[in-house]
Amino acid sequence: MVNSEQVLDALRGVKDPELQRDVVSLGMIEDLRVDGGLVSFTLNLTTPACPLRAEMEANVKAAIRAVPGVVDIKMKTSAHIPATRLPDQGEVMRGVKNIIAVASGKGGVGKTTVAVNLAVSLAASGARVGLLDADIYGPTVPVMMGVRERPGAVGNMMVPPAAHGVKVISLGFFYKDETPLVWRGPMVAGAVKQLLTQVEWGDLDYLIVDLPPGTGDASLTLAQTVPLGGVVIVTTPQEASLNIATKALAMFRKLNVPILGIVENMSYFSCPRCGEKTYIFSEGGGRKAAKALDAQFLGEIPIYPLIREQSDAGTPVSASSPGSPESAAFKDIAFRVAGMVSIVAYENSK
Repeated sequence: MVNSEQVLDALRGVKDPELQRDVVSLGMIEDLRVDGGLVSFTLNLTTPACPLRAEMEANVKAAIRAVPGVVDIKMKTSAHIPATRLPDQGEVMRGVKNIIAVASGKGGVGKTTVAVNLAVSLAASGARVGLLDADIYGPTVPVMMGVRERPGAVGNMMVPPAAHGVKVISLGFFYKDETPLVWRGPMVAGAVKQLLTQVEWGDLDYLIVDLPPGTGDASLTLAQTVPLGGVVIVTTPQEASLNIATKALAMFRKLNVPILGIVENMSYFSCPRCGEKTYIFSEGGGRKAAKALDAQFLGEIPIYPLIREQSDAGTPVSASSPGSPESAAFKDIAFRVAGMVSIVAYENSK
């Protein structure tokens, strides 16, 4: 007679197509029951709008049907966003399941564009998302998100406004665009800590934190103040950018922050008339760097004028043109990030 261990053994042969990890080790199988020849369970996807849902369901059912003695399958598909934060990791931001930093070794690589569209893509999938602009010297998130409303207040806590389904907080709400910030390290660290600890985020599945470029005080403060679920490193294909991104990645590893992967921005230009790809800044550098650094390659983002145009207009392409190729590039990366977060959560739970 079939038993639950036989079913689990069979399911260990079913891998998530994106993450190449089996569904059992990812914690995607819950409430497994075997009653005679009837197998019932819940398949929990890592994001509510998984693009490979049908494929995953078919592969799971096929694996169970191959187990001798199985007569029928009762499968419920749901989505459960796991938490990388452990229950004993403090009261600060307790309602936030996963804090994800978006970082780069240098400026000008499109880090904020990636952070904004990552947040919007995750929110569009049904997740509860916040976006913290910790780029103290160049807080452009309010512009890109089209948020003009200043945060509210409850007691000594700020209440973030929302746009495109994402709660947003930024130092840019509190000073004029033309005002230069001439701050030393301790002031930067203090501002980041205040943005982290004095905002009423409520319950969030993901808090995306857009860090300033480099490996300075803001990154250190973030890693030391709250438990990070992981970091996404943004680079461009040029050798110089990749070398600096490597240093940023090494810093986070020293701080014991999980590396979720590398995103290569401005990968190529696709001709709007003929579709031919032109690799303006070299080809495949991000993928090669990820392999050399034993990190996940999360994907390429081409040079699309629409991405820049919509960011300037305060309507990120992931919100304004959800069916476009431009939006699809960010959506694919968001799903891979969600999957990597689930791996970190599973490893933390062991």
